[in-house]
Amino acid sequence: MKHRINLFRHAPWLFIVFMSLALPASAAKPLTPEDVLDIEYVSSARMSPDGRYIAYTVRVPRQPGDEPGGAWYELYVADVKSGKTRPFVTGEVNIYSIEWRPDASAIAFRARRGDQEHTQIWMIPVDGGEARPVTDHESGISEFHWHPNGRQIAFTAIEPETDRMQKLDDKGYDFIYFEDWRHEHLYMIDVDTDRLPVQSAEQLTRDMTVWDFTFNPDGGQIAFSASDRNLIDAYYMFRRIHILNLADKEHRPLTDNPGKLGNYEFSPDGTHLAYSAAKFRKDHAVSQAYVIPVSGGQAKNLTPEHFIGHVEWVNWKDSDTVLYMSGEKTANSLSLVDKDGGERDIIHSSKENGGVVFSPPSYTDDFKQFALVGHTPQHPRELYYWQPDSDLQRLTNLNPWLQERDLGEQRVVQYKARDGETIEGLLMTPPSHEKSGLPLMVFVHGGPESHYSNGWVTYYSTPGQVLAGRGYAVFYPNYRSSTGYGLDYALTGYQDAAGTEFDDIADGIKHFVDTGLVDEDRVGLAGGSYGGFAAAWFSSYYSDLVKATGMFVGISDLISKRSTTDIPYEELYVHSGEKLENMWQFSLERSPVYHAHKNDNKTAVLIFGGKQDSRVHPSQSIEFYRRLKMNHHKAVRLVQYPGEGHGNRKQPGRIDVLYRTVDWYDWYLKDGKPVDGPMPPLDLSEKYGLDLSK
Repeated sequence: MKHRINLFRHAPWLFIVFMSLALPASAAKPLTPEDVLDIEYVSSARMSPDGRYIAYTVRVPRQPGDEPGGAWYELYVADVKSGKTRPFVTGEVNIYSIEWRPDASAIAFRARRGDQEHTQIWMIPVDGGEARPVTDHESGISEFHWHPNGRQIAFTAIEPETDRMQKLDDKGYDFIYFEDWRHEHLYMIDVDTDRLPVQSAEQLTRDMTVWDFTFNPDGGQIAFSASDRNLIDAYYMFRRIHILNLADKEHRPLTDNPGKLGNYEFSPDGTHLAYSAAKFRKDHAVSQAYVIPVSGGQAKNLTPEHFIGHVEWVNWKDSDTVLYMSGEKTANSLSLVDKDGGERDIIHSSKENGGVVFSPPSYTDDFKQFALVGHTPQHPRELYYWQPDSDLQRLTNLNPWLQERDLGEQRVVQYKARDGETIEGLLMTPPSHEKSGLPLMVFVHGGPESHYSNGWVTYYSTPGQVLAGRGYAVFYPNYRSSTGYGLDYALTGYQDAAGTEFDDIADGIKHFVDTGLVDEDRVGLAGGSYGGFAAAWFSSYYSDLVKATGMFVGISDLISKRSTTDIPYEELYVHSGEKLENMWQFSLERSPVYHAHKNDNKTAVLIFGGKQDSRVHPSQSIEFYRRLKMNHHKAVRLVQYPGEGHGNRKQPGRIDVLYRTVDWYDWYLKDGKPVDGPMPPLDLSEKYGLDLSK
């Protein structure tokens, strides 16, 4: 793998000074697809317990000619006082779940290195030395945490295969039984530095799947979330928190949350647990902050009444004060509230401090030093250091060459839907001065339990800045059903799939046409998952409004989708609200396949997705493709990516999606080619950056 030499990646101030002296404004050029594929970003950050260091991981994309696979994740450590950064584990590595030893002497992480068959826990001293494996468990480790004493580690891992299962597999009898699953259990080991790796662990749970956990401050108890089945659907809808006493290994249920569960943390005195969760079962996302006595009792909701936002993460400032992070429209914030309730105190918001949208922070016990990962419309995720009542300090600049790119202007916009509701979203306009009669590209987010924040939103499947640099207006709508705007807004799509939520997007397109910003004959729309559902809907029901669409891992048939997805209960409880037999006709009429004949060669349709997608089965793409083809549609293309699931992880599929997306819209929108004429070239491999002579 080739790494670009980057002298400024950990000294952002130095690069800014250099560029201000050396680069004329006229030298800037638009962002290219190649640029998007080269972007690195900080993926996680952890503050050391003593506040001296921040350990962080950097996502480094593979190059086109590398062996197919996901990006690499490297480990670095930043010195808070000096601002200097040291590489710890770099190259062709994947470092996950970094966590400091309680005495700040070492960093532990998950990785599979060398000839290891499974992902194990590793540890590297902060003062220098090589990383060493801590565990040699017989199955892969999913999550781990240090015991507060620093001498033990607890972790979760799936039940290993029995000898009989392995022998049957070796002889080809590796059948798949839908009713058969192995549980994920909680284990504990003693960490003796002189005797690593540890090969045997004490199993703490049985007959349930443990998804995640946390220690209480004195290490005598563990809170863990569990379900009775090891299925992704159980993770979404049936996780409940339990309390385990390590002295007698007994555990008991603590919460009876009715729907989705987020994170949870003990108070510093160990008497209470704060957790984030849905308010009720039909709430499609985590939205509230709760606190409950560890001894048991009634949970108290600390979320402001009629909150225009969604609580996404909780923790503690001290034993009496809960900290929570919330998405609020296109911004996010950190707030403090008394554990007994009351008014919240917003201590940090992305509306200030340079508009940096941030992830859940890591901070010292005294609440004086924070490590955050943040991004803005001008740059992807970087490492920041923050002290309350002070400005954010940016510690990294992983992509200094972005200073040489002429990015489009990104701003928050509002418009009125047909029923008078105010809808919000992000709008990019070209760097050029031309601001009327533009082609418009709409990127619809998935979920729909998600929303766009006003940060960096250009990725391989949503290349907004690339298209803005080519003369497009680009719109990212937070249509009704999105999170971040309160429960009433989010519940709009409950039992109303493809109703008001997609009408909001149609009204946004009409708004930009009416203002003269865009040319109504050059409108495109794309999205993935639920956004792919929107793309299919605008390829059929709303085909009069768009000339070209891109349906990525999208839904086309609500009836068959419910029978082929791996999250049927999640779909039932937070989306449909009724069993299929009670809503056959409704499901049919809200399916794009039902309206496919309305396209009538008005809209060019690109359909693509993973061949091994278990969330939205590939048959959804095939159904829609066949319906359009059987209606004699001339501009429909289906591309499937072997080995990929619900979104592409490996670089070949990401590269193709990016170039195919840009080419598709340039062909029909920028260049104005007719829908009933020839389609864009099928083979785009000359653009991939491959050297096929080797």
